Amino acid sequence: MPSQSPFQIDIPATDLLSYLFSSSEPPSDKPIWIDADDTRNSLSPRQLLQWAKRLGSGLQEMGLKRQDVVMMYSTNHIYVPVAYLRSAGCGCIYSGYNPGYGVEEVVYQIKNTECKVILDEPPLLETLLEAANKMSFPTDSVFLFSDKETGPLNGIKDWRSFLPSIAQAEAWKWHHMDANDSHTMIAALNYSSGTTGLPQGVMISHQNVIANVSQRIFMRDLEQPYTPSSRPEERWLGFLPLYHAYGQLWSIVAAARTLSPCYFMRAFNYAKFLENIQKHRITYIQTAPPVLVMLAKRPETKDYNLSSLRNILCGTAPLSKELQNEVSAKFNLKVLQTWGMTEVTCSCLHVPGGRDDRSGSVGYIDPNASIKLIDDDATQETFDEEGFLKTGDIAVKGEEGRYWIVDRKKELIKVKGFQVAPAELEALLLEHEHVADAAVCALQLEHEELPRAYVTVKSEHKGASSERDIEKWIAVRVAKHKQLSGGVVFIDEVPKSPSGKIQRKVLREWAKQDAEKFKDRQELRAKL
Repeated sequence: MPSQSPFQIDIPATDLLSYLFSSSEPPSDKPIWIDADDTRNSLSPRQLLQWAKRLGSGLQEMGLKRQDVVMMYSTNHIYVPVAYLRSAGCGCIYSGYNPGYGVEEVVYQIKNTECKVILDEPPLLETLLEAANKMSFPTDSVFLFSDKETGPLNGIKDWRSFLPSIAQAEAWKWHHMDANDSHTMIAALNYSSGTTGLPQGVMISHQNVIANVSQRIFMRDLEQPYTPSSRPEERWLGFLPLYHAYGQLWSIVAAARTLSPCYFMRAFNYAKFLENIQKHRITYIQTAPPVLVMLAKRPETKDYNLSSLRNILCGTAPLSKELQNEVSAKFNLKVLQTWGMTEVTCSCLHVPGGRDDRSGSVGYIDPNASIKLIDDDATQETFDEEGFLKTGDIAVKGEEGRYWIVDRKKELIKVKGFQVAPAELEALLLEHEHVADAAVCALQLEHEELPRAYVTVKSEHKGASSERDIEKWIAVRVAKHKQLSGGVVFIDEVPKSPSGKIQRKVLREWAKQDAEKFKDRQELRAKL
């Protein structure tokens, strides 16, 4: 039986610009999107709207039609929200792609989106031009996209070159959507990271974005000592990538809706991350479990004053309550969990923002939404007979209506008929005083799977424990089928995506290469 959210809210059925910019009052002049390295470089809602009008109008004058795709190939900077929100103005679709992509990955996404225009950050131009050449994409539809005006580079013009004047843009009106358009018009084409196969594009409508941001803000304000109208100002750190739904929803749309200053980092670097929290007195971050691992384990953390930080929202992967509580206690703040996926716009479960939850729960169903837990033997189709999306996550529901995410079904390891959750072993490994980070996957042998851990050791403890020591330490703490019988391997760094997910495809490749050596070692031990 589906479970309904205990909360209901009114969700406007309109377009994104109309949702964010009221016709009854002028846009704010308060700086909201701010360069973390140079705070003089910023945009207010009034400035952003002006740029969005210019870009929307300029794209229309170039001949783009409603629902044509405009790609963005860039790191985070303050004009990315302009590229994202201009889709509301001219009806085009925003699709960002990972600046870490290589040529073949770029080719795939250009083909898959059938994009008409590409906005490219200058340092990434070489890769893009190589990809464009491979598939004969017209280079006169590529524009340099930076927060600072750039002259032509390799024959490619700056994006400002096709924009109309401010006066012309001010006279231009965007299409105000009714309920039908809001539900059917695509605002963003986001690519699901997945764990197998090629990334898949997910069509996100204007109504999807508006609903999910409304839900998030409601849950953020729930059980707080303030009312939504008296919400104190927060300061956010925009380090989540803006080609990803998580970054888009918080750092662009929610920041605009709540007028919360968001300091943009072009890319994640842990020392810069700490420095920016200290320098800008950041109060609230949205992040993923790997960053909590760093906060709990990395020695350089103690060199920075993080006392301004009051709340951390954590999503994208299961987070153990032990790590959650370690960070909460260490920094005297609340760590609240959320669950979501690109296919549901971004999130569908939240812990109320004012609650100090130490249970490891991902909270309650977001307002106006419903969730259904299904048996493990359900069919493999994407949607069930009632139209519910099968997420592939393994969850449990408590009596109060809260949920806990245990792991991903496709990542479970089968050991002699028993299921082993990598997230459980990863959480346990992080409790070892010498372990900085860890990832677990299956070592596939001929007729069996064995849990295998790839472990990063804290720099100050290198040499203090061997791989076999870690294996033994786990063995006395878990049932026999959960022991790391596939071994422990020390590595320099656990492979992660920019959004913070462990790249399990990489782990599986490592394990595949290691399997033969492991089998040889087993045979040698048997002979001895």
